[in-house]
Amino acid sequence: MEKRNELYRGKAKSVYTTDDADRLVLLFRNDTSAFDGKKVEQLDRKGMVNNKFNAFIMQKLEEAGVPTQFDALLSDNECLVKKLDMIPVECVVRNFAAGSLVRRLGLEEGIELKPSTFELFLKNDALGDPFINESHVEAFGWAKPEQLVEMKALSLKVNQVLSALFDAAGLLLVDFKLEFGVFHGQIVLGDEFSPDGCRLWDKETRKKMDKDRFRQGLGDVIESYEEVARRIGVPL
Repeated sequence: MEKRNELYRGKAKSVYTTDDADRLVLLFRNDTSAFDGKKVEQLDRKGMVNNKFNAFIMQKLEEAGVPTQFDALLSDNECLVKKLDMIPVECVVRNFAAGSLVRRLGLEEGIELKPSTFELFLKNDALGDPFINESHVEAFGWAKPEQLVEMKALSLKVNQVLSALFDAAGLLLVDFKLEFGVFHGQIVLGDEFSPDGCRLWDKETRKKMDKDRFRQGLGDVIESYEEVARRIGVPL
């Protein structure tokens, strides 16, 4: 597989074309950003940790029947993925109240949500990824109704699989965001799953083990990511 030109450069990853029209290379960088790019730092080892963490999670999800973009690890900070036609909608599943949900509804952080909630956000940095609903998705053609049904079903399946995985490691999966795309007509989980895109708390102490450590200036960001990886068995 030959890596070719940079196709897209995001806040923390770069995407490269390959000599296969159906495959891309994802490069996980050490860049770390928050608040729509207003806070940016370089954190040693972050690209490596997130790349291997993502590979481990995606393989667990594949084993559970969730189709993913991931194909193979290529190096410490690169992986091979399927080229998806991405749907510009973020799916967010919440098991406990945190983040924007707390601010939006005036809730106490940490309240368990029964049942878990499912939310949609438009993936648009310029607009701050606004909160949307299913009618918006259908009216503006961001996804077909049947695709949205599949995205929700897969999101809840991911929650079931990963909540159990993290629970066994003494962690609470507080919330997470997912992105989906289409590959040869099939809805497929894309982007990444790492502590950058989810909230993870220690089950006993409620210590934050995710990107909130960076957002809130708590320190030990990568050390916390590595501890989560160690607990669930990610080979770093």
